[in-house]
Amino acid sequence: MIQIQNYINGQLVAPKSNSYLDNIDPSRGKVYSKIPDSKSEDINVATAAAKAAFPLWSNMPKEQRSDIMLKVAQLIEERMDEFVGAESLDNGKPESLARAVDIPRAVSNFKFFATAILHFASESHYMEGLGVNYTVRKPIGVVGCISPWNLPLYLFTWKIAPALAAGNCVVAKPSEITPMTAFLLSKVCVDAGMPAGVLNIVHGLGQNVGDAITKHPDITAISFTGGTQTGKTIAGIAAPMFKKLSLELGGKNPNIIFADCDFKTALSTTLRSSFANQGQICLCGSRIFVERPIYEKFRDAFVEKVAKTKVSFPTDPEAKLGAVVSKPHMEKVLSYIELAKEEGGKVLTGGVQVHLDGEYKDGYYLRPTVIEGLDYKCRTNQEEIFGPVVTITPFDTEEEVLKMANSTIYGLSATIWTENLTRAHRVADEVHAGIVWINSWLVRDLRTPFGGVKASGVGREGGFEALHFFTEPKNIFVKLGEGSH
Repeated sequence: MIQIQNYINGQLVAPKSNSYLDNIDPSRGKVYSKIPDSKSEDINVATAAAKAAFPLWSNMPKEQRSDIMLKVAQLIEERMDEFVGAESLDNGKPESLARAVDIPRAVSNFKFFATAILHFASESHYMEGLGVNYTVRKPIGVVGCISPWNLPLYLFTWKIAPALAAGNCVVAKPSEITPMTAFLLSKVCVDAGMPAGVLNIVHGLGQNVGDAITKHPDITAISFTGGTQTGKTIAGIAAPMFKKLSLELGGKNPNIIFADCDFKTALSTTLRSSFANQGQICLCGSRIFVERPIYEKFRDAFVEKVAKTKVSFPTDPEAKLGAVVSKPHMEKVLSYIELAKEEGGKVLTGGVQVHLDGEYKDGYYLRPTVIEGLDYKCRTNQEEIFGPVVTITPFDTEEEVLKMANSTIYGLSATIWTENLTRAHRVADEVHAGIVWINSWLVRDLRTPFGGVKASGVGREGGFEALHFFTEPKNIFVKLGEGSH
């Protein structure tokens, strides 16, 4: 059985407590590895290592930092099969998804920020007759990065890469539910020649490791992706300590489909945007609103496609959905399906656990679920389920659909389907979301700002926005001297 280790001060080490947690393979419902049950003592050691490494790393020429990060990307690519297998096994997602999305995106994150730092520039402001202001951007110091379980390495590197590129040292916590690819990344960093202490990866429970990172006085910024309630807790601790905060939180995203849409493309993309990664992506469109003239046609075609979607074990090349991440999460999703029925919803397809045969008989599989007939203000339509469950609702006017779309506390993303260019811009402008896709979904340019409004988060990730977050600007004024004649 694999025993995962922490990565502290350039070495793979056991937790101070020498105690471990079970890591469960969700596709089989079986323990397959052990995770360090780290505590605040481990965070103290990791933070001290990061603090000691900061002068070296922050003063290293950016070209050298870039080269080390590009070496990390190269080694992940060279070990693609190992990373894909680990991500799929740990998370329950189909291997095909991990190979197409998760691991390539982690590579891209390192490559993008390793090269972005070479082009990162600051500003100057000339004051006629007086002098020049110029702005320098300095790394913050030691930063904390806390990432979720749904896209484990993808989102872990989305935080780590810009923090390192900007010259910071990092104490990072991957999800205790999906720690394996972060452990593999530790080994890659050793092989890539990452200086000791620059990146430290500490495994364990949120209430121990995450809490210790948030509270540590030498960790000056927190970047967190996860649930809104956890984000609220982190903000409550970090804000009074005047730490910089980036919080990418929950979503309850609307998918707005007008009658003049490209029906075939809207249908196929909606299938993907509803159930990719078992619906466990913060950007999934969990509330589908369809204009009434095509509502029945779209609903029936959509339900037919969903009903034919194959749920299977992660290594099945035909699997479209794998296992959800854990038994408690499966039970949570099933409880929301029962709630939807109590609220008057009709399950059009799915709504049940899937029982596979043989070694996968105890895995955590769910049929993708479509529910009709719910009021837009009910709990099922207001609370984040984060699983393979969507609701479908007709609408008559733009005003009505915007009222429904904007009714939740969330505002992460939205998708709009229409061939009317004016309407597309108008609705995109009015919908409450940090990201809007028109006639597409999950098209990501790493240069663009990523984040939400309302309870979906604080701040933006991506591109120079991330490099701005992980640096502090300092303005310096130089007075023009008196000229000699």
